Amino acid sequence: MTELQTRTDVAVRAEHATKVYGTGTTAVTALDDVSLEFPAGQFTAIMGPSGSGKSTLLHCLAGLDTLTSGKVFVGDAELGRLTDRQLTLLRRDRIGFVFQAFNLMSTLTAGENITLPMTLAGAAPDRDWLASVIERTGLAGRLGHRPAELSGGQQQRVAVARALASRPQIVFADEPTGNLDSRSGGEVLGFLRGAREEFGQTIAMVTHDPVAASFADTAVFLADGRVVGVLDRPTAAGVLDYLANLETAHPEEGR
Repeated sequence: MTELQTRTDVAVRAEHATKVYGTGTTAVTALDDVSLEFPAGQFTAIMGPSGSGKSTLLHCLAGLDTLTSGKVFVGDAELGRLTDRQLTLLRRDRIGFVFQAFNLMSTLTAGENITLPMTLAGAAPDRDWLASVIERTGLAGRLGHRPAELSGGQQQRVAVARALASRPQIVFADEPTGNLDSRSGGEVLGFLRGAREEFGQTIAMVTHDPVAASFADTAVFLADGRVVGVLDRPTAAGVLDYLANLETAHPEEGR
């Protein structure tokens, strides 16, 4: 963990975050008064039954969706007070994304995909940092390949490297192993865990997989749009038990 990213710092926080879709009798409350902090330099898994609000929370924290009420802060920046341009710049400069579908540009090489956000911003990458990221993700021999020439696991490694390349304040990962087999998924999770251990990277990951959650420092559990529990040093067995109890307690979920 770096000197600038200690556990006493907060990378992202939500204060009384509420998200309602629709109005009147058709209104659905996806987030219900959620207050939560994500310590800098920590890997946090966000879990819960289907429809619990975990992806909605991630999207609101990342500025991809807006709250109905409440606040989200990335560092000291309140997202709800930013203009569209300011929000775009914040997402570009301070947030990294890793999603289930990889989201790579098919016409670009792996190396070009990794540096694409900085290219679009007209910024030069930190070459030493970039080399460290590429080495950590094991992509040195694949930088000239296009996505179609890479396996699913390799494509997701490119996506992870792209998310880390600009040294973001936080990386948001939404089901990053959902399209991968267990071996490739384990490799990607290992890279994310390594980024936290070697680079002090802050990571917030939505997952339904207890094994994936076991790579995190902390698992946060949602049900009915609310935070209902936190498990430090999660194990796959411990997370599975916790989720089973949530399913029993909230059998009607399905938003």
